[in-house]
Amino acid sequence: MTGGLCGGCVCEAMQPTTILGQSLLLAFKIAFVWAAGFLIAVAVCATLSDQGGITFPTRDPIFVPFSRLGFWTCLMAALTVTCWVVIRAMILDIRVPR
Repeated sequence: MTGGLCGGCVCEAMQPTTILGQSLLLAFKIAFVWAAGFLIAVAVCATLSDQGGITFPTRDPIFVPFSRLGFWTCLMAALTVTCWVVIRAMILDIRVPR
């Protein structure tokens, strides 16, 4: 065994054994990702100015500031992580016999 926390393997005591425990752990992970996404998005919005951005050349040019791009990028990242966590949980639930 390698050194480190719990001898290099995951502690059995830290793993939820009931479906309710697994669901609560999953809900906590999703809430943590969304909270981090919102905090990063707000920090990006506050850091970047509304003066700089990208102009899309159309008949009426559309200006999108970098702060909005950063905000929506952070929120989309949180949504993507949430989807992957939920899909992973569903696949594990299907594959693991009870």
